[in-house]
Amino acid sequence: MEIQYVIQHIQLVLVSFIFTTIIGLTLGIIGYNFKKARHIILWVVDVLQTIPVLALLGIIMIFTGATFTTVVIGIVLYSLLPVVRNTIVGLEQISPAIIEATVGMGMGRFQRLIKVEFPLAFPVIFTGLRISVVTSIGIAVFGAIVGGGGLGSTINRAIMIQDKEVLFQATLALVIMSLVFDFVMSIIEKKLDYNQK
Repeated sequence: MEIQYVIQHIQLVLVSFIFTTIIGLTLGIIGYNFKKARHIILWVVDVLQTIPVLALLGIIMIFTGATFTTVVIGIVLYSLLPVVRNTIVGLEQISPAIIEATVGMGMGRFQRLIKVEFPLAFPVIFTGLRISVVTSIGIAVFGAIVGGGGLGSTINRAIMIQDKEVLFQATLALVIMSLVFDFVMSIIEKKLDYNQK
């Protein structure tokens, strides 16, 4: 198994994670502040996750071709739900007494969000990010079909030529990658929870 496919896979996951975080947090904050928009946003990200991965990648490929970008867009769309939902839930769980106290201190809506609400909600939001990353590692495997490379390419080729050794190595690499990302992020998650207690 060539290491370049492992690196490509990690690149797909990390680039997608950056965009998922930016878009997911933005949609989550909009959903928290505007209740009418919340239902539409949650409905859209929910529907996106019900579409089979290959069908979603196929639709995107019509517009962007068989490229790395196609896979990144697919992973981002597929991974938004846990980030958006946890952002809204995390912000909504903040005690009304804390909100009232910040209003009493003269904080504006934006200042309150940045300095108080977001930091308090971050442990819940981080859980959504963790779920999103682990999901991305699995989805990126399908990227090989639309030109994204990564470990999906190795697995597809190994299946076609019946190379069980390479198939085992690529699958093992995927499992290890998922476990490492999940383990590291779970440690950070526990620290965030501990710091809030």
